[in-house]
Amino acid sequence: MKVVALVTGGKDSCYAMMKSIHYGHQIVALANLFPADDKVNADDDDDEFDGYVYYKDSYLYHTVGHEVIVSYAECMGLPLFRRKIRGEARGGGDVYITSQGDEVEDMFILLREVKRQMPEVTAVSSGVISEDFRRLRVESVCSRLGLVSLAYLWKQDQSLLLQEMIANGILAVIVKVCSFGLVPGKHLGKEIASLNAYLNKLTGLRRFNVCGERGEYETLTLDCPLFINARIVLDEYQIVRDIEHPFFPVGKLDSFKFHLEKKVDVQSLTSPDNISETSVQKLGTVFEVEDTLERCEDTFKPLECSADPIDDLAHKFNISRTNNKRTLSLSCSLQDSCNDLREDLKTVLAKIESLLAGSGFGWENVVYIHLYIDDMSKFSEANETYVKFITPERCPFGVPSCSTVEMPLVEMNFSKAYMEVLVSNNKAKKVLHVQSISSWAPSCIGPYSQATLHDNILYMAGQLGIDPPTMNLCSGGASAELELALKNCEAVAKCFNCSISTSAIMFVVYCSKRVSSSERHDMQEKLETILRQMRIFQLQEQNTCKALDPVVLYVLVPDLPKSACVEIKPVLYVDDGKKIATETITKSSGSEAPHYWGFKQENWHDSCIRKLVVPGKICAVTLSITSEDAAKICFNSVSADSVNDDQYLQHKSLMEKSSRFCFYLLDKVMTDDGFGWEDIMSLRIYIPASLQMSIDILLPMFNKALLELSEASQKKVLNGEEPIFNIVPVMGAGRSASSVSNIITCELLAQKSDGDSEKHNRGDFGVRPEISEISSND
Repeated sequence: MKVVALVTGGKDSCYAMMKSIHYGHQIVALANLFPADDKVNADDDDDEFDGYVYYKDSYLYHTVGHEVIVSYAECMGLPLFRRKIRGEARGGGDVYITSQGDEVEDMFILLREVKRQMPEVTAVSSGVISEDFRRLRVESVCSRLGLVSLAYLWKQDQSLLLQEMIANGILAVIVKVCSFGLVPGKHLGKEIASLNAYLNKLTGLRRFNVCGERGEYETLTLDCPLFINARIVLDEYQIVRDIEHPFFPVGKLDSFKFHLEKKVDVQSLTSPDNISETSVQKLGTVFEVEDTLERCEDTFKPLECSADPIDDLAHKFNISRTNNKRTLSLSCSLQDSCNDLREDLKTVLAKIESLLAGSGFGWENVVYIHLYIDDMSKFSEANETYVKFITPERCPFGVPSCSTVEMPLVEMNFSKAYMEVLVSNNKAKKVLHVQSISSWAPSCIGPYSQATLHDNILYMAGQLGIDPPTMNLCSGGASAELELALKNCEAVAKCFNCSISTSAIMFVVYCSKRVSSSERHDMQEKLETILRQMRIFQLQEQNTCKALDPVVLYVLVPDLPKSACVEIKPVLYVDDGKKIATETITKSSGSEAPHYWGFKQENWHDSCIRKLVVPGKICAVTLSITSEDAAKICFNSVSADSVNDDQYLQHKSLMEKSSRFCFYLLDKVMTDDGFGWEDIMSLRIYIPASLQMSIDILLPMFNKALLELSEASQKKVLNGEEPIFNIVPVMGAGRSASSVSNIITCELLAQKSDGDSEKHNRGDFGVRPEISEISSND
């Protein structure tokens, strides 16, 4: 891609350019925001300390040395677009909403002008390392302008990163200090190479960033391999102390005098990482970008689809809804498909939006989305429709995480689009939504989040074996993809101070039908090996022996995004930090079970169940019914019908008895561990399409079984006329990757409400609750 680089004059933005070139992109222009005189000379009386770090400047530009940055155009032989800041730095948080008078709009105007003059530019490079504030604002502007954000320094180890910058020829001096341990008269004007060891020594201080990401210090780059024409030489400067303080002195360099020293041997100054491609001597031009009449025009703002009133007479829907009063699952598909994926999905989205609104909620209450489509080749069409409904503007607390897979929908008489949403009656969630391409983890293109944390449960978007910096699927087949997907999952988990090896409740592993049984077997062995090795490392690091033992479910599907072999969807339990979650023994407690439908406890029943329980909080269960299990169920059932010669009726009778057994066993498992049907957040029933039983047959069958259970047990199982389970058509499912031939597979996730939280957040989904506290993302 052709890239415009946001440059502040510091080491980070320069090294980010070098990394962009390393990954095959071409820097064609520079863009710089610089402060007005009143911002540089502002009175410091009202400035405050946060811990030991002094904050004054914006995260979007440097106030020190900006007059030197003009020379970057000549040093690099590239056009430099500059704009004087007119707006103010406003607020924080993890969401940026377009606002007149915010300095972010100055960046929007600056980059819009770059794109106007250089329409070939498709991406923006920035040197953000760890601060969400900067990243989110750059991503917001890029999204509005149809540009890709490149942030190749994001989430990198800062000690290693600083060493890497120095080793790769970044010559930068410190021009501002504002942190404990940094003294104006001692450290200003010094090269970072000479201070590398000392800066790393300061990392033992609370929240000290060795790269100066949170304002500990600022740098000015005087030379690097990208300066092909000249290097900058400082002739004279003054040291100015902004704040005299015995522990937190703040100072900067001022009154710069400098000259450019021409480079003769250009080739010797370039690195082999494609940087030589830019090594053509040419003069840079500086463009001053002034005010325009349209400051906040959203050039590429997507069109939104309002939910038109749904004509239930024109469309019939399959709808399910669980009973949990805090977090429920709501699913929807059409009974009468429009025979077009785009139209089906639009109708389903509009219906879900209508159902949410009827309960006093909106998309901002949605925590997670499962999107099933019938044809992965039309994923882009589904995406275009999806983003018209679910936008950052409609989700000010963060857009939900999402997993999209292809399922054999049409074969079982579903519409071409089927959606399930996990909905919360409060908005107290933390969302990780990184759209920038980086070396950290795959970016989210569009309004999807990598993960959403709600009520101590981390719902992670499905992860593929994608190489983050290139966004390409890795080579090597299923096992290689799984290994990289796990690495990507772990990178996301670390942002929430947890690990998939010790905190995972459940893994759902989607496998493409192209992957052979033997490859799936190898993939499962690799999964178990990697998680075991990661767990040993994590437990040693944490000096503890406590970890969760997750349940794993394998689902065979027709296709995945990017034609991947495997996609991993983890669910994690994230403790509040007081203690690490403990492992729960998953064997049956042996309590006497009710004899619903004549079933009674037998030893082989335990082999059907895998569960993980965090006592009084979480219950995750997978239940598998194989053909052999079904034969036992039918043989042992006292209500077994006489053998029928009609094969279809035999299959139907087998499914009827198996559906009852599933609910019997789920009821026993939950009862044994103190959970009820009202605690269920989601209950998926996977049925293979090879059974040739449509949703029209299966839905009444399972609903009838649940009704019989409700009547026999006198428990609150049902939710009005709507089922509390989703039937999901698959090619196969099971606890083993090499054997996915279950006739029924259930996936259940339940959560108890603790007393204080329940009292605080209580609200039914039929009535708009009173939200007394809404937390945005920290």
